Amino acid sequence: MIVAVSFRNFKVLRDTQLALRPFNLVIGPNGSGKTSLLQALLQLRSLSQLPPITGEAKTVKNDPRISFQFAKPHADITAELCCVSDQVCDALRLTSAESEGWPELQSRLRGIRAYLFDHLAMTTPSDRSDADELSSNGANVAAVLAGFQEKHPEVFAEIEQELVRIMPEFSAIEFTASSEKSVDLALRLSDDSRVVNASNLSQGTLYLLGVLTLAFHPTPPSMVCIEEIDRGIHPRMLREVRDLLYRLSYPEDESRPVVQVIATTHSPYLLDLFRDHPEEVVISQKQGNAAQFECLADREDLAEILAEGSLGDIWFSGILGGVPEES
Repeated sequence: MIVAVSFRNFKVLRDTQLALRPFNLVIGPNGSGKTSLLQALLQLRSLSQLPPITGEAKTVKNDPRISFQFAKPHADITAELCCVSDQVCDALRLTSAESEGWPELQSRLRGIRAYLFDHLAMTTPSDRSDADELSSNGANVAAVLAGFQEKHPEVFAEIEQELVRIMPEFSAIEFTASSEKSVDLALRLSDDSRVVNASNLSQGTLYLLGVLTLAFHPTPPSMVCIEEIDRGIHPRMLREVRDLLYRLSYPEDESRPVVQVIATTHSPYLLDLFRDHPEEVVISQKQGNAAQFECLADREDLAEILAEGSLGDIWFSGILGGVPEES
């Protein structure tokens, strides 16, 4: 697990650090570094698969640098992205390249994934052969779920059961073959048994199917980064979405690996659900052309802030920061 990330001169993240936990909710205005954080993690995934470099770094003034620290048993390894610009990072430097733990950590870093679901892409037929893992936009959700039904029927049954519990207007997940090699997704209504094709499902329903697919996947990624996790989801369903992601970060089954989750949101309703877990909330504060990360639990005035009302309302009011600057 990644326990800390430090940024220097990377886009708006000029000089800031961020401690990471199993679950992290990042809030803040547009352009405050939330997406830059996820981009840095994807760069780490890509560069970790190349031969690392070692030795002292050649420090250049204003040169972008991003460094990562890891939890035990990889705490002796520090990885640093060497960037020539905000857009191009071309090497990974390790403080301990000879560590026996690097191959294992390298394998874990290969499992970093980022998602921004696209409801239009999720309504298109999926190639049956593309069923191993969910794509970044969720476009192959039909193929992945159909693959579960065939190869992991117990997983498919759990997903279907959870969907019906959360959205009782549906009774089953079904599939239709649009061709020999592709599959379409549909949901059966519980009241009159009509079937609703994916193209007629709501954005929120499709996104929920995407989250369910991630939450119950038998071989999940090592890290899940989801942008705008509240998008298209009714406020009353946000707790269900959070709890599904908690299933990844805090698995009840000890045989399942812990999946680190980083989710971004602009929803005060979702933030309300973290009143009792301020250590999981990261505020991205932007001042001028620079942004800083701050953990909500580190605020000295946290008790006074929480006494003012709901966390979402307090954030919306601007007391917490992490809101657009007034012109």
